[in-house]
Amino acid sequence: LITAKEDARWEKACAIRAQHGGILGPFESWLLLRGMRTMHVRVERACENALAFARHFEGYPGVAEVIYPGLPSHPQHEIAARQMQGGFGGMLSIRFDGGVERTAQIIGRLKHFLRATSLGGVESLVEHRALIEGPDSPVPDDLLRFSMGIESVSDLIQDLEQAIEGV
Repeated sequence: LITAKEDARWEKACAIRAQHGGILGPFESWLLLRGMRTMHVRVERACENALAFARHFEGYPGVAEVIYPGLPSHPQHEIAARQMQGGFGGMLSIRFDGGVERTAQIIGRLKHFLRATSLGGVESLVEHRALIEGPDSPVPDDLLRFSMGIESVSDLIQDLEQAIEGV
């Protein structure tokens, strides 16, 4: 916002911005609008990928636990099934046998998952939260957090399989 002088109108605009937060610029507004148009498709695909991924790795050799509310084994599955209409989300966690060393080796062998802390993009991401947070982290050190994107789920499954089997 640009004004010719700092008068009462300017002060009112500043007060509104202070009370309501930052205001997007025109380009950022356009990016938001563009992304909103395809958000439902991206979220639907990420949820489908996460469920297929979780189902595949539940009980998989070398996997200690898959944590995803879409699985009947999850302690809050019934609640999630009532509340989460249209999918159980694109996030899941997997705990691996062998502790922190093996888990770090697995994440190091992944080729399709980007190592990043973010959500909701078109690309699938992975993070080893305990290593990021350090020794005081409440997150188990054998846990990887996955944020599923819209890629082919078979490619993502094959990627984690080769990482597990290669360690």
